[in-house]
Amino acid sequence: MEKETILNVGFDDTDSPKGMCTTFLAYKIVDLLQKQKTEFLDFPRLIRFNPNIPWKTRGNGAVSLKIKTKNPSKIKNQIKNLVLKYSDIKNGANPGLVFFENNLIPSEFVKFSNLALWQLINRNKAKKFAKKNNLEIHYQGNGQGLVGAIGAIGYDFHDHTLELLSYRKKSKFGKERQISTDSVKVMQEKTFPNTFNSFDTKKGRILITPHGPDPVFYGVRGENVDSLLYATKILKSDEKLDGYMIFKSNQGTGDHLKNELTFENMKPYSSGKITGIVSDIPKIVKGGHVFFKLISNDHEFWCAVYKPTGLSTIASHLLKGDKICIGGGVRKASKNFPRIINLEFLDILSLVKNTSISNPVCNKCNKKMKSKGKSQGFQCISCGKKTFKKTTFEISRKIKKQLYLPKISAHRHLTRPLQRIGTINKTTKFDKSNSWFCVYRN
Repeated sequence: MEKETILNVGFDDTDSPKGMCTTFLAYKIVDLLQKQKTEFLDFPRLIRFNPNIPWKTRGNGAVSLKIKTKNPSKIKNQIKNLVLKYSDIKNGANPGLVFFENNLIPSEFVKFSNLALWQLINRNKAKKFAKKNNLEIHYQGNGQGLVGAIGAIGYDFHDHTLELLSYRKKSKFGKERQISTDSVKVMQEKTFPNTFNSFDTKKGRILITPHGPDPVFYGVRGENVDSLLYATKILKSDEKLDGYMIFKSNQGTGDHLKNELTFENMKPYSSGKITGIVSDIPKIVKGGHVFFKLISNDHEFWCAVYKPTGLSTIASHLLKGDKICIGGGVRKASKNFPRIINLEFLDILSLVKNTSISNPVCNKCNKKMKSKGKSQGFQCISCGKKTFKKTTFEISRKIKKQLYLPKISAHRHLTRPLQRIGTINKTTKFDKSNSWFCVYRN
C-alpha cells in the first residue's frame, strides 16, 4: 500500500500589471487536483504581505495549498507546468514555487512569514532559507516570488477572514466588468456584518471588482462560507463566469501594522505602528496633505497624512502634546524630508486642553476691558473697574479620543475595517465539501 504524503505548496509573483493573477493560478491548480480526487486539508490560503513593497503588482498576495497525496512527484510536475503556463513572465512576473512535505510547519517558517508581513525581504534571503531547510524550490526571473511562496506556507493564523473570488472566462480577460451597482449595495446591506468593504455608500462606488486585466471578476470578503455564498446569489451580472473559489486569508486583520516601529527598525518600506506625543503643529501643504512630527522614546519621526485617505482633516486638528498611536508604511528619505511614516490609521489616546488668553471681561458690565498699555493692566471703559489679570478660556477640540480609519475606498487589503475591531475569527472549519470551490460546467 502506497504511503500518503502531506504536501504544502506555496507560490507567488505569477502576475504582472498587464495580466494574470496568482489566485487564478491557484484556481487552475485546484481544478486539476479536484479532478484527480486529491484530498485537500484546508482552504487555499491567500496571504497578503507587506503592502509597501515598491515592486508589488497589486495586493502583494501569495497562495499556499495543503493536500494529501500518494503520488507527490506527479502532482509536483503538474503544478510546475501550470505555474509556467499561468505566469506572466514576459511582462515581468518572477514566479516562485516551493514544495514542503510535512504536516507540521517548523517555527523558522513562521518567523520568516512574520518578517515578510512588515519588512522588505531580499530574495537572496529566501534562497538561503530554502537551502538551509532543504526545500524544493523552482523559480523564474530573479526569484522574488520565493519570498511570498515560503511566507504563505509559514503563515500562522491568529485571526482570519474568507474571500470568495469569481473568475472570468478567458474570452473576457481585459474587457470591462459589468455588474449591477444596486445588487452590490443590496448585497452589502443584507450580509452585514458578515461581509465587509464591498460598497462605498458615500461615493456610490463598487469595491469588489478589480480594475485591471486580470481574470478576477469580483471578490467578496467576509467571515464565513455561508455569507459569501449568499452574497453571490444577490449579485447580478449578465456576464457568464467560469467559476469561483473561497480562500482563507489574513485580509482585514491589520496584520502588517502589529509590529512596533522604532528608530532602529524603521527601514524604508517597512510597516508598523508607533505611539508617541505630537511635537509640533501640523502643517497643511498644497493638495491638502498634512505633515507633523511625533516624539517616541526620545526620537522624532515625521508623519504624513494624504488627502485621499480622508484622515488629513483629523490630523490637521492635532495639537502639540496630544498622545497618539499611528500605523503605516515608511517612505524612504528624499531631498526635502527624512524617512516619513505614511499614515494608515490614527488612534487618539489623549488630547491636551486647547486654551486661549484674552482681555478680561468686566463682572459688572459684562464687556471686555481695554488694555491701558504695557504693564498697566486693563480697565472697563463703562464703569472704570481695573484688573491686571487676563482671562484664560478653553476651546473645544474638533477631534475625539478614538480610532480614525481611512475612507473605505482608501482601505488596503489588510486594513482592519471598523466592523472587525475587536473581532477574532478562529471558527471556520474546513468540511471538505465542494462548496468552497466550483467550476460552472456550461
